[in-house]
Amino acid sequence: QVQLVESGGGLVQPGGSLRLSCAASGSIFSGYTMGWYRQAPGKQRELLAVMSPGGNTNYADSVKGRFTISRDTTKRTMYLQMNSLKPEDTAVYYCNAQSFIVNYWGQGTQVTVSS
Repeated sequence: QVQLVESGGGLVQPGGSLRLSCAASGSIFSGYTMGWYRQAPGKQRELLAVMSPGGNTNYADSVKGRFTISRDTTKRTMYLQMNSLKPEDTAVYYCNAQSFIVNYWGQGTQVTVSS
């Protein structure tokens, strides 16, 4: 059983930065694709960033150049560094880990970008 727990959300001013963390527990393996998603009120969940088991990354156009996905395998934690935040980044952010046959989600953490 794998559990993912997000943390690091909160209120930040436009142009500011936050780093979200996703701590994994249980039997998590090296073959998972890791990702960050967000869901704003009234909108569908949006894929923001993914990292392959080999460490390759891809980003949604909306966050390219501003967000960075990373992981610390020793701490079993994935991160999303968010810079140059905009009000439209306001959403609940979720981490995800999946293989071809399994899929795990965190509970989400709220990010609010406002003056």
